[in-house]
Amino acid sequence: MDARDVFDLEEMPRLPADPKRYGIGIVGAGGIVESAHLPAYRKAGFRVEAIYDLVPEKARRLADQFGIPRACARLDELLDRPEVNIADIAVPARAQPEVALRAIAAGKHLLCQKPFAETYPEALRIVNAADAAKLRVAVNQNMRFSPLISAARTLVERGWLGQLVSAEIQVNVKTPWDLWGWILSLDRLEIMYHSIHYLDALRMLLGDPDSVYCLGQHYPGQKARGETRTTTLLEYPDERWGLVRAEHNNLNDERDWSCSFRLEGTSGTAKGTFGALFDYPVGRPDTICYRAAPITGDAWIEPALEGRWFPDGFVGTMASLMRAIDEGRVPPHSGRDNLKTLALVFAAYRSMAEHRPVRLAEIVAPGS
Repeated sequence: MDARDVFDLEEMPRLPADPKRYGIGIVGAGGIVESAHLPAYRKAGFRVEAIYDLVPEKARRLADQFGIPRACARLDELLDRPEVNIADIAVPARAQPEVALRAIAAGKHLLCQKPFAETYPEALRIVNAADAAKLRVAVNQNMRFSPLISAARTLVERGWLGQLVSAEIQVNVKTPWDLWGWILSLDRLEIMYHSIHYLDALRMLLGDPDSVYCLGQHYPGQKARGETRTTTLLEYPDERWGLVRAEHNNLNDERDWSCSFRLEGTSGTAKGTFGALFDYPVGRPDTICYRAAPITGDAWIEPALEGRWFPDGFVGTMASLMRAIDEGRVPPHSGRDNLKTLALVFAAYRSMAEHRPVRLAEIVAPGS
């Protein structure tokens, strides 16, 4: 067997038939837009028509740098442009609901930044408004489209690992929170703005858990107000469990850092590393190796994965949204699906505060 065969269809983002069909208007001109969104869209050949930021100079600089036709002085100026079909919202969670609802009122499809909102009811309001307007809304959970997680998803979808029993993501790095000055003053940090990626990836692979148990802590002398060290256990009604452990205060150099992934099934194992946090935002390539007894026997297969989480994961979220619009279906990273990821996040914070497992049913609104 060719070790790459299993990944031929799934490891790289699949582009829509016409990548330039939909015009993109970007709301926000911060670091993630400069380092990930715009390089990804340039690579994919997407058509970015306009950009807006509260600080006009930031929008003008990125417009010049990436050849964007218009740097808008007002949000309405961007939303009123008929050539903008998709609003790519890249602002903090506290500002996103207002921007999203204005974009929906203007008739735009949405790719929203994660976290979707700071509260579950706010996120639900966006989803319901988009549904009522018959518009597509997706959330930029780009780790789903990273090479490592895409490859793991392919193994799961093809049944090669058998019945899944556990999944783990463990991170031990030094994260430069100062890159996002606004984040330092937030009460909720690590789960809300970082491990949300891992929780979303694990629930995509394992399914939705029944409950969450989470411990969150500060590190002595840290600048950030919110937690920077967390351990989160996902509990299921059967033999499955998921674990995310994140430590962002490693004082050693990158030789001591680790970003590992492990997925266990009754017929095989997949394990690997994701490289985005090394030399951020440049990163390193992801890696994966797997043993799938029905296919590989006792041999471990270690294919070389193409692409990187940054920027290819950002190609994936936008490309998947565009294909969903083309095909008249709901994207897999839809706002309604992301309500389940947000439920994990908010359950984790309640668990931290109350020192107990929290069932997702305590968070999820009836009928959502």
